[in-house]
Amino acid sequence: MRVLVTMIWLPACLLVVLLTGCANQPGTAGSSSTSGSRSDIVTESDEPDHRRRARLRLELATGYFEQGQINVALDEIKQSLTADPGFAEAYNLRALVYMRLNDIPLAEDSFRRALALNPRDADVAHNYGWLLCQQGRYSDSFRLFAQAIANPTYGGRAKTLMTQGICQLRAGQRAEAEQSLSQAYELDAGNPIIGYNLASLLYERGDLTRAQFYIRRLNNSDLANAETLWLGIKTEQKLNNRDAVRQLADQLKKRFGQSREAAAYDRGAFNE
Repeated sequence: MRVLVTMIWLPACLLVVLLTGCANQPGTAGSSSTSGSRSDIVTESDEPDHRRRARLRLELATGYFEQGQINVALDEIKQSLTADPGFAEAYNLRALVYMRLNDIPLAEDSFRRALALNPRDADVAHNYGWLLCQQGRYSDSFRLFAQAIANPTYGGRAKTLMTQGICQLRAGQRAEAEQSLSQAYELDAGNPIIGYNLASLLYERGDLTRAQFYIRRLNNSDLANAETLWLGIKTEQKLNNRDAVRQLADQLKKRFGQSREAAAYDRGAFNE
C-alpha cells in the first residue's frame, strides 16, 4: 500500500494546496508499488499472519483517511502497528494523518520511524521532503527529494521532480526550479500542474515563446481553467497576438465569467 502526498502550486483556488488525502490502493492507477520499497513482490504465501492483519487494518485506515474520517483512520493505524510494530507503511500514513492535524512534530517522528524501518522507501522520502518544504527547511527537503529520485525503481520521479521544483521556487532558486520542472515535464507532459508552473516561471522571467508553448498545450486540453486561460491571455498579449487573446478571453468569459481572472481581463489588468 502506497500513500503519497501530492500538491499543486497554482493561483487563486489552486494556490499551494496540499492533497494529503491522495492515497492509492494496491494495484490502482497512480499506485507507486514500484518505489523500490521491497526487493520482491510479497505474495500471500510469503506474508506472515501478523503482517496480513496489519495490512488489512492499514487498508481500512487508508479508506477512512481518504474520506476525511481522521480519528477513525488514526485508530485503525494504531491497531495496524499493534499487530506489526515494524510496518513502515503504517508509520507513513500516520505521518500524513498528523500532517492533516497540523501536528508537525508527530508527523516528522512518524516519517523518521518509517525511514528507519525502510531507508529505501522513496514514497516516504517524498512525503517527508514535502513536510520539510512546508516548514521552510529547504536543504533537508531537497536531500530527501534527491534520495527519492535516485531510487532506480521509483515510479514517482515526475511527481517528486515537480514537488522539488515548487519548493525550489519557494526557496528563491528559480534556475534550479526550471530545471526540475523541465525534467518533470519530460517524464509527464500531460500533468497540468507541471505544465502550468513551468509556463508561469518562464513567463515571469520573460521567456514568452517557451511560456506560450507550455500554456497553449495546457489550454488546448480539457484541463484548462480560469488560471491557465488567464496566463495564456497575458502571454499572448505580451506577444501581441490579438486573435489568440480574443479567443482565450472568449473562453474565459464563457466558462468562468464570475472568476477574478475574468474581472481582471475586463479591467485590462494584465500586469497585476
